[in-house]
Amino acid sequence: MVVREPGAEPRAAGMKEVAAAAGVSLGTVSNVLNRPDRVSPATRARVEAVMAELRFVRNESARQLRAGRSRVLAYVMLDGSNPFFTDVAAGMEDAADAAGEGGLSLFLCNSAHQPAREEAYLGRLEQQRVQGVLITPVDPDAPLLGEIARRGTPVVVVDRTPAGTTHCSVAVDDVYGGEIAVRHLVEQGHERIAFIGNHTTVGQVRDRRLGALRALDAAGLGPDHLVDLTTTALTVADGRGAGERLAGLPAPVRPTAAFCANDLVALGLLQTCANLRMSVPHDLAIVGYDDIEFAAAAAVPLTSVRQPRRRLGRTAVELLLAEASETAHEHRKVVFTPELVVRASTLR
Repeated sequence: MVVREPGAEPRAAGMKEVAAAAGVSLGTVSNVLNRPDRVSPATRARVEAVMAELRFVRNESARQLRAGRSRVLAYVMLDGSNPFFTDVAAGMEDAADAAGEGGLSLFLCNSAHQPAREEAYLGRLEQQRVQGVLITPVDPDAPLLGEIARRGTPVVVVDRTPAGTTHCSVAVDDVYGGEIAVRHLVEQGHERIAFIGNHTTVGQVRDRRLGALRALDAAGLGPDHLVDLTTTALTVADGRGAGERLAGLPAPVRPTAAFCANDLVALGLLQTCANLRMSVPHDLAIVGYDDIEFAAAAAVPLTSVRQPRRRLGRTAVELLLAEASETAHEHRKVVFTPELVVRASTLR
């Protein structure tokens, strides 16, 4: 039984108080926290009961200080409103939970496409001595990423392939993804295809457009068969706006199909088609990219290029932990192959 002074405010106890109240050594309390299999069930139950009564909260900061190593990873995502990135983060969490004794914590930060915000997060994370940084950067070749790595914080670039070799990276072959998307549309009989996305500013979108052009070339169709409807971002609203522009084109030159740079844009385009009573896929076939959960759940289920989102996240964490533990680490660039998932939005 723990005795307190009358009227004293309860406070969180330390390990010494827990050990004294439970009648065990500090080492036993430490084992209950870190190696419970080494403690008999009866002793463990007694120590845990005292911990609960004394409101004991383990001091993780002190533990990390003693170990000289953080138990925290951080992911700086590009757009927290896009389910693609939250799915990638879920894969990271799976790998972090499975890492070592007790797993690792994963902090999520959202740069929202803002370089200044991204830089501020990176500065704070480095100051907090996180074990490593996973990042989908605004610019994969930003000098700051290399500086952080040289100062001792491992960095893994996610969903981007940096030009240099200063970090590990994990990404998807977006050129191939664009190629299989447009090849499918051509096989469905479409010869005039809209490409909807901000290919002038985002590298992955540029690669997806390049793949689209390759598919047209392989089919004997020139680049003039790809109609660019450029957006400022990759949101549902951008998709709706692009749909209005597409619907306003004269019928003889209006595309009969659209390849969207991501699923959010495709969902916005689908909304505009519904509002304008355009039949999908009969008036317009639509292909998205990422295959987020909402793609299959849309009013007209979307054909989409599937990226292995959770696998991207898991692999990124595995690369990061390998770098943190290896004395002679060689940076790796892992590139996955996407696949096309065909649904009602392209099948007549």
